[in-house]
Amino acid sequence: MDPAFGHAAIRTAPAIDLSVPDNRGYDKGRPLVIQALWHYLGAPVVRSRQLPFSSLKAWALKVFGADLGRGIYFKPGVRIKIPWHLHVGDHCWIGEDVWIDNLAQVTIGSHVCISQGAYLCTGNHDWTTRNMRLFTRPITLRDGCWVGAKSVVCPGVTIGEGAVLAAGGVAAKDIPPFEIWAGNPARYVRPRVIQPA
Repeated sequence: MDPAFGHAAIRTAPAIDLSVPDNRGYDKGRPLVIQALWHYLGAPVVRSRQLPFSSLKAWALKVFGADLGRGIYFKPGVRIKIPWHLHVGDHCWIGEDVWIDNLAQVTIGSHVCISQGAYLCTGNHDWTTRNMRLFTRPITLRDGCWVGAKSVVCPGVTIGEGAVLAAGGVAAKDIPPFEIWAGNPARYVRPRVIQPA
């Protein structure tokens, strides 16, 4: 018996073979030299805790192809996988240790808050295939939405205008505008009502 699994060990070829990653059809969109420059020069500037200046982080992202609006505030520790797959509107807050794992396009509207430790994941693996083939789906965060601390937005998800994904929530499907969702998987809690100014 295999004590780790509680049944007799199978001595045949494994059903899963991860010896060769299957990223067939996936293209990062830039030559390898640009990818390396981003990895070794641009990404460390954006992630730096010693360089707290948002304008410097925005400049580095723009140099590598990010489409950024005005007044974006980047906190220390932000990780962005591929800047040329990133569009951010005006006056957004990107919190400490946010990870935008954008193998596919991530589009962030204006006046969006992404709180500390949130993870935006555009890639996953097809567990029905022997080699767990990679697939990617874009993520869209509409104007005025809020992605709470330590929450996860899964591939292909759109967070609607003014919607809230509460802290620690996992959005595996779209969240409609001006609704608050929480939990894992995230579910509807109540409407978001904005008080008049």
